Amino acid sequence: MRATRILQATCIAAASTLAFAGCTSGTSGDGPVTIEFSGWAPGYAEAVTAFNAAHPDIQVTYTEISPGTKGGYETLLNGVTAGTSTCLAQIGYESLTSFVAKDALLDVSEYADASSEKFTPGSWAAVSLDGAVYGAPVDIGPVALFYRTDVFEAAGAQVPTTWDEYAALGVKLREANPNTYLTSDYLDYNYAGLAQQAGAPWFGIDGDSWTVSIDSDANTKVADYWQGLVDKDLIFPATTWDPAWNQGLADGSIASYIGPAWMTGILKGDAADGAGKWAVAPVPQWKAGDAVGANVGGSATAVLKTCANPEAAWTFAEWMSTDESAFGGLVEAAGLYPAAVALADLPALTEPDDYFGGQVTGEVFAAEAKTVPDTWVWGPNMPATVTALNDGLSGAWHGTGTLSEALTKAQDATVSTLTGDGLSVK
Repeated sequence: MRATRILQATCIAAASTLAFAGCTSGTSGDGPVTIEFSGWAPGYAEAVTAFNAAHPDIQVTYTEISPGTKGGYETLLNGVTAGTSTCLAQIGYESLTSFVAKDALLDVSEYADASSEKFTPGSWAAVSLDGAVYGAPVDIGPVALFYRTDVFEAAGAQVPTTWDEYAALGVKLREANPNTYLTSDYLDYNYAGLAQQAGAPWFGIDGDSWTVSIDSDANTKVADYWQGLVDKDLIFPATTWDPAWNQGLADGSIASYIGPAWMTGILKGDAADGAGKWAVAPVPQWKAGDAVGANVGGSATAVLKTCANPEAAWTFAEWMSTDESAFGGLVEAAGLYPAAVALADLPALTEPDDYFGGQVTGEVFAAEAKTVPDTWVWGPNMPATVTALNDGLSGAWHGTGTLSEALTKAQDATVSTLTGDGLSVK
C-alpha cells in the first residue's frame, strides 16, 4: 500500500523486531474472543462493562494508562515493539499518523469501510490514510466562538461573523474597557485549528513523498492576522492554562476564545464565576457567507498491529462510538462530543445549558461539526513539529519574535526531522 511506503521509510528495521507471535489480544476456539483495550478517558471502563454484558461472544478487558502525551503513547509503542501490546488503544487524531509511521497500527478497512458514513467526514478522514482505516472515531472537537455576553453588551458590541469584524471588535472592547482583552494565545493543536479553518494545510502527500507547508503563503496569512492582534495589544498577557488565564475567563478580562466543544467543560470547571455570562456562536469566517469549520482534539479507538482479532476489535470500537447509551455515558463522564453523526441528538447535547445562559450549545457544535474539512493531514512526527512550533509561538504571542517567524522555524525543524528519519520530503 502506498501509505506504507510513504510513512515507513525508517520502520523496516523496527518492524522486523516486532514479536507478532506474542500477540496478546485474543483467542478463539470454543470460548468468547478476548480483546484488550488501553485508554485513559473517564467513562471508558463503564462502556466496556456495558459491551461485555451485551456481547457474550466478545469480551473486552480495559486497562487504564496515562494520557497519551503524558506517557501513554510511549507505553503503547513499547508494547507494540515487544509484541505485548493490547489490541485496541485510545489515540488522539493528531498522533495517529505518527503511530502509522512507526508501523504500530493495523489497517481494518476490510471491516470498517461500510461504516464510514456513520461518522463526520472530518473524523473519518482523521482515522484514514491513503485508503487504509486504522480505527473508529470516538469524539471530536468542533470549534466555535465562545464569548462573554456581559462584556459585549457593556461595549455595545455585536457577535462577529468574519475575522475582520473580530479584529475590529477587539479594538472596540479595549476602548470600552482597558482591562479587557479580545482573546488569549493559541499553541500547538489549538493553533492548528486556526490554520485548518483558514484552509492552510501543514502536511500533504505527493507521490511517495511528504510535503510540508507550515510556512506557506496561506499559513503566513493566518500568522499575520493574529500578529496584528498581538501588535494592537488585544491578546491577554497570561499563557493559556495558566491560573491567571482561568481568572481572566472567570472575570471577563478575556472576552472571547476560539475553542472546541470540550471547552465547555473547561469553562465550567476553571471559570465557574463566569456562569450565565458565556455564550457560543459559529466561528468567524475569512469570507462573509462562508461556512468553514475546524476541529481541535478528539480521539479514536485504534487497532494496534499486535491485534490478533481485528474483526472483533472493530465490532467493539464501532459499538462504543455509535451506541447511544454507551456514548451518553461518555458525555456525562468526560464531556466528549460524538464523532458519530446520529449521536448529535443525544439528550445531553440538546438540552439548555444554565452555564451558557440557557443556550442549547449543542446546536452550534452540531452545525460546526458538519463544516470541518476532510482534507487535513497530520504529519508523521507531530511531537517534533509541535515542540518546534511552540518554542516560537510561546514568545511570539507575548512580544518576543513574530508568529510568522515561529512558522518558519517549525517548517525548518520539521523538514530536518523527517529527512533525518529517512522520509522523503518535497
